[in-house]
Amino acid sequence: MTDPHPTDPIFSVLAAADELGVELDEAEAREWISAVSRQASGPLVVDVDTGIYGHHITMSDLDQSEIGRFRHLASIVGLEDRPPAIVTALALSGSAAQNRVHRFPGDCDFFERVHIRADTRSEACSLLADLIRDKALATLRGPGYRLQEVKFGSWPCDAVVAGDDISTGSPVSWPPEAIEKGAIDFLTADRESGSLTWEEAGAEPGWCKLDWLAADPGHGGVANASNMLDATWESPDGTIIPLDGFLDPYFQEVYLDVDSIPLFSRLVKDMGADSVAEYVERLTGEVYKYTVEKPNYGKAARRMYNIFRLTGRYAEAAYLRELFDEPTTALYQLAAMLRAVHEASEGDDTFSQEALLGQVDQLIMSAVDALEGPAEAQMVKRLLELRDILTAEEPTGISDHIARARADAMTEVDDYFQRALVGIPGIKEYMDEVAAAAPPDPHA
Repeated sequence: MTDPHPTDPIFSVLAAADELGVELDEAEAREWISAVSRQASGPLVVDVDTGIYGHHITMSDLDQSEIGRFRHLASIVGLEDRPPAIVTALALSGSAAQNRVHRFPGDCDFFERVHIRADTRSEACSLLADLIRDKALATLRGPGYRLQEVKFGSWPCDAVVAGDDISTGSPVSWPPEAIEKGAIDFLTADRESGSLTWEEAGAEPGWCKLDWLAADPGHGGVANASNMLDATWESPDGTIIPLDGFLDPYFQEVYLDVDSIPLFSRLVKDMGADSVAEYVERLTGEVYKYTVEKPNYGKAARRMYNIFRLTGRYAEAAYLRELFDEPTTALYQLAAMLRAVHEASEGDDTFSQEALLGQVDQLIMSAVDALEGPAEAQMVKRLLELRDILTAEEPTGISDHIARARADAMTEVDDYFQRALVGIPGIKEYMDEVAAAAPPDPHA
């Protein structure tokens, strides 16, 4: 292919990528840009062979050969309909929905719309509370999985839980034992004893999310699998009200069952014409967070990819697609998988030692591919030591050892992403603009 003209938007990206050693194929980049910029068939794409559907850009990012793997995990994390009061729509989200882009995904993220028809908001909240707790109790543990935590409800007051200070309005974190008990004991700011029941927390459901640790037959080893819920209440007059105050858009999800299209279509109708702009504004606030307040350039890059592909900055988005495929980004996955190994090694014997050792072996190979020189030697040494700890009769020091290895991995990958982002003129200019502006208020 001939060299691009300097006025071509992709020219500076190709030149900078070459300087950085990122192999961005011009022909592939142009083919992707052409595909995502066409919307002749409409923004929603349905694949009749697999029974999945989603936004046309997100569908282009999905590797459909992975659907079987995700359906297995969906059987653990998905909520069941309770018609006619409750209907749901389960989807892949995050890097799970973009696994063609993210060659090294960290976790298995799901997203589920939970739509509740009830006479009052209070009744809807009560139905949601029952649904989530029943799901949690039914999946506390089983063959190849274990519930780790549920986020449900909002703290009605400042509190101290297990030594941690919690502020009013924060999400309530429920460990399995508290879910079984149906209450969390806490201390007030005045150090008086209190107890928050599941029913009380459900009056303001807030951010709802369930997290499991699960065997991952598709990739071997174990993985963190989560299901974030977007609960809506439909009142008797047909008004739809998000129970957390915000109706999530659908620009980063791939839905797993075409039978849920009626619910999806019903909810999408209630999204305003400015839904793309609102979504981009929220992501921009997260870019500010991960580049200014709490730097994590890997997370910032993921947000920027979604912003660029929805706002027509396709050249920069094409570069980020390629960046996520570079070997160094495997360290992002390595850090997440180390967390999974740590969690799996604790508690009961849900996960076999063989599975954990197999996962550590995978991590060693990832480190060899991603790193060079002293950094490679240090990471491989840490992982081999972790392997020895896991095979010991009485393993000790796992927490500290994994914490150091994760810190090393995140330092390396964060430095890499920072260099890779600021090296592209258009991306650096965008980051500078975000840093100079006041961060958007997500609650405005």
